Formats: sequence, structure tokens, C-alpha cells
Amino acid sequence: MSSQNLIRQTKNAFEYIQKLYLESSYLIKEMEGLLKEEEENFIIGRPSGYGITARSSTGLEQDNVLLWLLRKYAVFFVPEELTETIGGQTITELHDDLKIIYIRIIFDNKNIDQPKIYSGILTDLEGKRPSMDKFEKFMGHIEYNEKKIFSDINNIDYEDVNISMKGSLKEHNLFDINDSEAIMDKIINPLVRGYRA
Repeated sequence: MSSQNLIRQTKNAFEYIQKLYLESSYLIKEMEGLLKEEEENFIIGRPSGYGITARSSTGLEQDNVLLWLLRKYAVFFVPEELTETIGGQTITELHDDLKIIYIRIIFDNKNIDQPKIYSGILTDLEGKRPSMDKFEKFMGHIEYNEKKIFSDINNIDYEDVNISMKGSLKEHNLFDINDSEAIMDKIINPLVRGYRA
């Protein structure tokens, strides 16, 4: 392969990945707008500002190099009255009745054949240590323990020394969620119904 061809392919690959990231950010922002219109007035959780939660690395060890490129991320939504925003971050204190709308996008994984979006409700949220006193702190912990937590997305029943939670997620092919109608029918309406159940 010529160096010119390699240069062109590298540029195309990065442009495609950037477009995929932009499109997924638009999807999350559209969900955010639609959920804000619901009677619960859901807002996006902000563990460290207006962003996503993802596991990444800049380490040179082989396992860490695999984390250089963002392959998956998550966001959550909570009714505005159940959280407090301070300095651009939310503080969602844990209590017995707290429910969280959880969205996870996976662009690439050895266990899937195409990009996926997972959406559902997390409940029975308990922090087992004083440091796990708000849901925002769960988000990073979930990223590091995703294989155990999501081993059965239909019946999440997870507990370790730090946290415990229950819930379920629905799986959709990411590229099938490509217009407002699909977002409402496949994601938002089932989420709101599940949250209110």
C-alpha cells in the first residue's frame, strides 16, 4: 500500500469516527430535550460538567492502548427536583425511591456486530461506602465494572463492596435510531413508562 493511500485512509477513518461521535452527541441532546418536556422535567446528570462518562486511557500498555479510542460511553437523566446543580455539576443524593434513566452507547465491542444503544431504568441504588453518596459517583464505577454489571441487561442485580443496584436495559441497533419518531417510539416513550411504573 502506498503512503498516499495510507494517508487518505487514515484521514477518512478519523473523519468517520468524528462524524459518528457528533451524531451520537446530537442524539443525546435530542433525548435531553424530549425528556425535559416530560412532567418530571428530566435533566441530564453532570458528574463532571456537561459531558459523558467513559473509560479512557493514554497509557502505552497494550490493554490501555485499546482505551485510547472512545468505544462506549454513558449518560443519565434524573428529574430536576431530585438533583441539585452546583458549579456545572449535579448532585443526586441516593435515597430509597431514586430511579435513574440510564443511556449507554457502544460503538464497538467484540460481543456486538454493530453499534448499539442501551436504555433503561436503574433502581435500588445503594452506596456501600461513604464516598459513594451520590449517583454521579456510580457512573465511573459502572464503567470499570461494566462486564459484571451488564452481564444480563434484562435483569441487572449487581452488588459489590462499593455499590448495589437493580434495573434493566433494552438494546437497539444505534443506526436504527435515526429520526425523531424512532427516538420517541423506541427510547423515550418506553423509558418514561418504565420510570413511572
